[in-house]
Amino acid sequence: MSMSIAYWCVLIAALLPYLWVAVAKASGKRYDNRDPRGWQTRQDNPRCNAAYAAHLNAFEAFAPFAAGVVGAQITGVATDWIVGLAMAFIVFRVLHGVFYVARQPRLRSLAWVLGFGCVLALLVLAALAASEDASAQVVLRLLDGSAQAGLPS
Repeated sequence: MSMSIAYWCVLIAALLPYLWVAVAKASGKRYDNRDPRGWQTRQDNPRCNAAYAAHLNAFEAFAPFAAGVVGAQITGVATDWIVGLAMAFIVFRVLHGVFYVARQPRLRSLAWVLGFGCVLALLVLAALAASEDASAQVVLRLLDGSAQAGLPS
C-alpha cells in the first residue's frame, strides 16, 4: 500500500471536526455568526449538542493521530501497518460521530476505544521502531514478518 493513503487519512481526520460542527449548525436554531459560542450554549436540541460534542472530540483526537502517523512513518514502521491503522482510525472516528449524533452511547464509546487503540498502536509501533532495544526489534519483526520496518535481517 502507498503511504499517501495514510496522509489522506490525516487530511480526512483534520476535516472531521468541521463536518460535525456543520451538522450542529444545521440541527440547531438559526445560526448566529456574530456570537457562535453563545449560540451554541443557547441550543436545546439534543442532536445539535451531540454534534457539537462530536466536533470537540474530533479536534481532541486529531493531534495524537497525526503524530502517530508521522512518527510511525519517520521511524520506519511498515507502510501496511501505518495505512491499515490509519484507515481503521478514520472508520472508527466517523462511526464515533455518527453514534454521537444518534445518541448511541455504548456504540459511541466502542468506536472511541477502537479509534484510540489505533492511535496507541501507531505510537507504540513508532516507539518500538525508534528503540535500539533488541526485544523491541524482535516484536517488530514478528509483527512485520520481514525487514520492511527498516530493520536489519
